[in-house]
Amino acid sequence: MKVVKTGDIQKIPASGALFTPGVQRQVVFEPDDSQTFNFGIVNFGAHSRNKFHKHSTDQILVITDGTGVVATDTEQRTVTAGDVILFRAGENHWHGAPGDTAMSHIAITGKGSQTEQTEA
Repeated sequence: MKVVKTGDIQKIPASGALFTPGVQRQVVFEPDDSQTFNFGIVNFGAHSRNKFHKHSTDQILVITDGTGVVATDTEQRTVTAGDVILFRAGENHWHGAPGDTAMSHIAITGKGSQTEQTEA
């Protein structure tokens, strides 16, 4: 068993072309050979988000704080704490806090999932 207190995990600025400024990540569990998933927390400051992208495995988001937006090529929804979102493998999408409030979520993908930035 492994117990982690999320308040003790360092927030690291998310880098790369996929993110606008103001996004931080927390790695809850380091991927290793015994896990079948990737699990982390992403914290979006107000007016921040990621860009359209897709994953090679399904992705589950659990909104833990604030108000944000999740979107696909055909739909855009406002989400708040307690909402759970499923993006299927290969589904083009983005998520974040493009408005005036911050939003945080837990992100879960399959082990070895690859992320590809895409166009809307």
